[in-house]
Amino acid sequence: MDGENIECWLTDMDGVLVREHEALPGAAELLEQWRRKDLPYLVLTNNSIFTARDLSARLRHSGLVVPEDRIWTSALATATFLANQVDREKGAGSCYVVGEAGLTTALHETGFIMTDTAPDYVVVGETRNYSFEAITKAVRLIRDGARFIATNPDATGPSPEGVMPATGAIASLISKATGSEPYVVGKPNPMMFRSALNHLGAHSMQTAMIGDRMDTDIVAGMEAGMHTILVMSGVSSAANISHYPFRPNRIVDGVFELLDAPLQDESEVAVGSA
Repeated sequence: MDGENIECWLTDMDGVLVREHEALPGAAELLEQWRRKDLPYLVLTNNSIFTARDLSARLRHSGLVVPEDRIWTSALATATFLANQVDREKGAGSCYVVGEAGLTTALHETGFIMTDTAPDYVVVGETRNYSFEAITKAVRLIRDGARFIATNPDATGPSPEGVMPATGAIASLISKATGSEPYVVGKPNPMMFRSALNHLGAHSMQTAMIGDRMDTDIVAGMEAGMHTILVMSGVSSAANISHYPFRPNRIVDGVFELLDAPLQDESEVAVGSA
């Protein structure tokens, strides 16, 4: 796909637009460039803790203006996926959720009932309050026939004190106890990207994906048929890129390289032509 024909943008958040709540160089300007050109875009994150409204406010504190309808989380992708799986003629679907408000809100808004009595699905997402009781309940419900869903496969997440167990680690624990593997909706499943494209009404052939991870953003973007751009402002390094059997369409140091060239000042043109 020719990068010149991009009409829609998807971008990861951490390592691309922000790092530890600080906007990265060029992020605010790139978002403004898309707004000015009226280009459809979504900011994607595998984190299912926060609602889009929460994340919009958090980004605003970092100096980035991203309306909540321009944010697509693994919770929203999971709720959208499950809404398409349920036979509505049999009534509303039901879930037992191990997660936070971002996930429960998304599921409520697509019509799901939250219950711990014979739910259709057990959905595991990000939370800072995993409890042995909740995990035990999830295990028993899955063994009794509930279908197992995870919002994302990330085994660890960051915290001020260091890494901490995340959705993938808890899902593995539940899998070991049940013998059931979850269907994982978030990156690197291209399902998340396709749901984002559907949300925008966009086509993959005219869409670019910006990310900082080869093993999630780039591989999923490639499998979804999008133009892929790897930024070196996050976790990737030149050394680890060579380990993968695939390549992004473009590698840049940061999103500031995606800004349009500024118009040359007329006085500089006059001096240069003298």
